[in-house]
Order: sequence, then C-alpha cells, then structure tokens
Amino acid sequence: MNDRHEGGGGSAGSGRAGDGRTGRRRPPRRDGSREPKPVRVSPARIVAYEVLEAVRTDEAYANLLMPNRIERSRLSPEDAALATELGYGTLRMQGFYDAVIALAAGRPTDRIDPPVLDILRLGAHQLLATRVPTHAAVNESVVLAKRIAPGATGFVNAVLRTISRTSPDEWREHVVRETPGGADAKLAAVSSHPKWIVRALRAALAHEQRDDELEALLAADNAAPRVNLVSLPGTDIPGPDDLGTPNEYSPLGFTAGHPLALVEQSQGRVRVQDEGSQLAALALTRARPIVPGERWLDLCAGPGGKTAILAAEALAGGAVVAANEVVPARAELVRTAIAGVPLPVAVHELDGREIDAAALGAEGGFDRILLDAPCTGLGALRRRPEARWRKQPADVAELTRLQGELIDAALRSLKPGGVLAYVTCSPHTAETFGALNAALERHAGTVAQLDTHAVVGAVSRHPLDLGGAPETVQLWPHRHGTDAMFIALLERTA
Repeated sequence: MNDRHEGGGGSAGSGRAGDGRTGRRRPPRRDGSREPKPVRVSPARIVAYEVLEAVRTDEAYANLLMPNRIERSRLSPEDAALATELGYGTLRMQGFYDAVIALAAGRPTDRIDPPVLDILRLGAHQLLATRVPTHAAVNESVVLAKRIAPGATGFVNAVLRTISRTSPDEWREHVVRETPGGADAKLAAVSSHPKWIVRALRAALAHEQRDDELEALLAADNAAPRVNLVSLPGTDIPGPDDLGTPNEYSPLGFTAGHPLALVEQSQGRVRVQDEGSQLAALALTRARPIVPGERWLDLCAGPGGKTAILAAEALAGGAVVAANEVVPARAELVRTAIAGVPLPVAVHELDGREIDAAALGAEGGFDRILLDAPCTGLGALRRRPEARWRKQPADVAELTRLQGELIDAALRSLKPGGVLAYVTCSPHTAETFGALNAALERHAGTVAQLDTHAVVGAVSRHPLDLGGAPETVQLWPHRHGTDAMFIALLERTA
C-alpha cells in the first residue's frame, strides 16, 4: 500500500442528477456493459466533510459555513443535527483523533492525504464519541471514501476497523503512553488542545488560584454549547420568562426549543448570543444609572451582538449610541444586528486606534465606551472549534499591542467621569491583565478601576462564582456555562 492515497471521485456534495436515488436501471453502454453503480453518500456526512474541507483549504469558519451548507443541502432536522455534531465534534477533537489515527494506521498523519485524513477523522469521531453503530460509522466512511478518494477505500476501512476494536478509554491510555514529552504534552494530546493553549489556560486559572480546574475547563471546551438567545429590552418582544427557560445569570437571556425559528420570527428582536457576551454588554450599560442624553460608543462593534444590547438599553434610558467597525463586511453585520431596535445608530468604518470623539458627534468625549477588543478567541473554542488549530503563540504579542493601542484610543475619547468596559473573549493573561495593567501604568493618575465584581453581580439573576480581585471578572465555560469572557470596568478620573 502506498503511503499517499490520491483520490479521484467527484466533488463531495455535487448532487448531480442520476445519483442512483430514482431506482432506475442505467442503460447499457455500446459495448454491452453497464455503467458502475453510483455511490450514494449520507447527505449529513457530505455536509460535514465539505465543512472540514473548507476549513482546511480555505480557512473557512465552521460556525459560519455549517448553517449555510445545511440550508443549501436542504437537510432534514435530523440530518442537520448529525452534520453539526460530526463537523464541530471532529474539529474540536481533531488533535486526539489524529493521534489515534496515527497509531491505528502505523504512520504519522502527515503521510496521509488530507482528504483521506478528513474522512478518517469523521469516522473516528463517530466511533469514539457518538452513538452511531460501528458498522454504520465504518461503512458510511468507506462509501464517502469511494466518492472522494476511491483509491483509499481499503485503507479507510482497515484503519477504522482497527480503531473500532479498542474503547475510547483504552485509546486515551494508548495516546498518553505514546505521546512524547511531559505532562502538558500528554494532556494536550488527550484533550485535543495545542500544548501552548493548555499552558495559557492553566496560567489563567492559576491567577485565581484555581488551576486544579484545568481538566474541567479543557473538557468544557470540547462540549457542544447550548444555543443561547437574548431578548432585546425596549422592544415589543416578550421577555425571557415568556419565551423560554431564562438563563441562570443574564437577565436578558434564555433557551428555547426551535431557537432559530424563534429568531427568524422576531424581526431581529431575538438573537443568538452567548450569555457571557450579554453580561459583558450589560456591565457597561448598568455600571451606573443612565442619564438621558448620554453618548455611548461601541468601538470594535462587529458582528454587532453587543451593539444591539447597547442600543436597546440606550433606547430605554434616553442615551445615544454610535458604533465603529473597521472591516466593512463586519460593519454590515452590525447594521443587521441593530435593525430590530428602533433607535438610530450610526455605524462608522474607521480604524479604532485613530478614533476622534468630536468627529463622531461626541464633543467633549463619550460617557461610556465598550471595547470588545480583537483577541485570540481562546475563550470561545467551544463555538469556534477550528480556532485552536489556527492560532499560534506569536499571535498573542501582536494582539496585545493592538489591544493596548485601542485602550489608549478609548480613554482619549472618554470624557472625565466616563466608563470604559474592556472586554476580551480570551482568558490569556497577556490579553487580559497584561494589556490592562500596561494601560493603567501609561495612564496613571487619570484612570481608576471600578468594582467589576459588584457591577456584574448586581446584573446577574443569581450569584456568580467569581475568582480573583474585584476589579475584573473572568467568566468560564466549565464554571458558568459561558464563553470565557474577561470584563474590566475603568473610569476616567481626569
């Protein structure tokens, strides 16, 4: 068997006519033989494979691509659920599955053609993490291989049958035993996180003296998050208590059956949004009572979920909101996000580091600014499963420089007495305390930290288990069921 397997077979999901679904017999060729029977592939597995392929070849975002492919393929609700589980689950556990595949195949994964490796990853996920019967997981993978890489069907069959003979727990033991390096390398392999991320998450938990929670956090990163909704206040939509099951913490959040149908029917007044993101926006709007006429700014607004909450809260309190997003496509998403709130919000497309409050209509500065800073996104690995494989340690230094420049710009645009909410969807200490403490040193004597624990605690429906000093709040997937949002409230004193 060759080390590399070249696949022919048509494109996955081509859906051409004559795919064998009509039951008609194909006419004989001129030489009297019949055309080979076409391969029928499970539509859910086609969609899952297409998403993996696009993530690998085009750096696509699975959470954006998956709904599009499901809709385009007109999957039934059952097939849509299967495609979602296969695609996201495979991406989350890709590192562990690669280790298992390498052991089962007797060769490193870089010696397996990428399309074949994607098929093996999908098969491994079904065998090791779902209730799909073994015969179905293997046979469907072989059928998919016949379509994607016909020359590799025997290899796919052999590797997956080898995987199926050993339990998931035994595979974890094998991976730990065969992974070189120390405890971090072994934990990274079985938890399917790059080693540098394991170390970064341990350091973030250690900041709260709770690094014993690391394995629980890694497990939470690998669990499918619930679909969480927000009901925008100030609109004529019912509140969370009337629409579904209220969130434990956010007073605006809830879960419900058929959430996407509810979103579509609401005309933008109900949106999908993580509970942690809701709390981050509310920390700014409810840090103190709103004075009518206040001017607020969402400095890095895309894709606009937090902007929508700011707009709804501003509508109720008589404030004015502006938004800024440097990327035009994301600025358009902001405009879509705020469409359900009957409040005019100007959306600008400027470099946030060069923002000028007066030019945005806030002579003398803004009263409140939300800076949801660009970051590594390590706090949302549940929702963006491919992010863990794309980010590198070198990204952190570049992002912390950008975060510092944006904090400086926000403080320049804040009027004395105004409040800045510095937010990241990453618990990496360089992006949280590193960027924040450096800014406090640069602006010593003109900026004070507020009791963010008290503000978020007052917003929350129920008490939050928070660690660390009261000036900052770090939310966690394993502890709060939210993305790992970091929130710090600052006041400009002079």
